[in-house]
Amino acid sequence: MAERKAYLLRIDPVLWNDLEAWAADELRSVNGQIEYLLRQAVLKRKGALSRQGPAGSNPGKTNEGNRP
Repeated sequence: MAERKAYLLRIDPVLWNDLEAWAADELRSVNGQIEYLLRQAVLKRKGALSRQGPAGSNPGKTNEGNRP
């Protein structure tokens, strides 16, 4: 297994309390819960990117608002 990276995270105490309760409900540590949620978000994003087509193109979206 690859070495795990350590990362300092500053988080709002109210959000921490919510994550702590959620983690306890799912029998995880807060760290494990945050890692699980991040992994799910990355997988969801990868799935959304793969549905956009080649090179991340999105046929329904234009770049007209980004022109100089």
